[in-house]
Amino acid sequence: MKWAAAFVTVLLAACSSSVAREPDPPVSDNGNDYVPGAEWRTASPSAAGFDETGFDRLRDGVRNGRYGAIDALLVVRYGYLVAEQYHGWQRTTAHTMQSVTKSVTSLLFGILQSQVAPGALALERPVVDVFPRYASIANLDQRKRALTLGHLLLMRTGMDFWEQPYSGSPLDQLNRSSDDWVKFVLDRPMTADPGSRWSYNSGAAILVGGVIRELAGENTDAFARRELFAPLGISGETWSRSRYDALPHCGGGLFLKPVDLARIGYLVLRRGRWGDRQVVPEAWIEASVEPVWRGSELIFSNFNSGYGYYWWLFPGSRGGTDSDVIAASGSGGQWLFVVPRLDLVIAIAASNGSGLDLLYDLLPTVR
Repeated sequence: MKWAAAFVTVLLAACSSSVAREPDPPVSDNGNDYVPGAEWRTASPSAAGFDETGFDRLRDGVRNGRYGAIDALLVVRYGYLVAEQYHGWQRTTAHTMQSVTKSVTSLLFGILQSQVAPGALALERPVVDVFPRYASIANLDQRKRALTLGHLLLMRTGMDFWEQPYSGSPLDQLNRSSDDWVKFVLDRPMTADPGSRWSYNSGAAILVGGVIRELAGENTDAFARRELFAPLGISGETWSRSRYDALPHCGGGLFLKPVDLARIGYLVLRRGRWGDRQVVPEAWIEASVEPVWRGSELIFSNFNSGYGYYWWLFPGSRGGTDSDVIAASGSGGQWLFVVPRLDLVIAIAASNGSGLDLLYDLLPTVR
């Protein structure tokens, strides 16, 4: 809940100063074996390898609105929380994640895939085969029969589903519907062969949420709580749900505290491992963050974006062509950035923020 009159900033390092400072001694632990408890360990930016002056300038820019309306910014390096600041938000309040939810859904899919019978969640499995409980599916043709779980996760569905303009779109209709969301998406006509093109489709992620429920034998949020959130020490998450059957909105309905979003990033940074537990299979993390698709039709293509299984990939510098940055993105400026090369996690929650600009101003401050 927004506090209109509140302006709260928590900084875990020294405040900005025009006076040059000697860097703090570097942290002694590279973080490979560190797991945060109830609270993150902390260090100053300079101790964690940031240029303090440049880092202070960036945080001042966040406070001054240079990157839009940023509600929360957290930066973690080597497992040390080096910055945590809030503007009109509370540390203890869950924030909308919008389509960052999709990336979390990808993690849930990977977890369940390792638990069910071989082939049950194979990427090649036809979607319609997962839902025999529907006696009929509208617009069923050869293209729909060829639609696979992998197509859903890559946004290469060929379905007649769009989101912009939002008013009257299939997503708008679904969000206002009191009927079965899974059936709504399954019934959409096909306009192209699956796999032939990329097109953003939140309905695909909602279908994946339905697939998880179908194979797990419990609602998707209960599975997420037990298999993902509880092991990471995440609490207080909420979901937007279907009025028909309480299915969580896996396309954009998750709410997390920003400090817990950083835990999701740290899990990905550590390749799915949390202490002595492999929460998400490492092989799934690796597959998910490969840029399977590139091209001008992608959102953020002007940043040379790539797309994996509900994860975005970006270069490590403006104008680059590599895929050094793993990202989850949500409408309004929700971002989770993971930069394995720098052992870095950046979590951003916003009302209307420019997270990519913030990222590319932050990265040059890493020494």
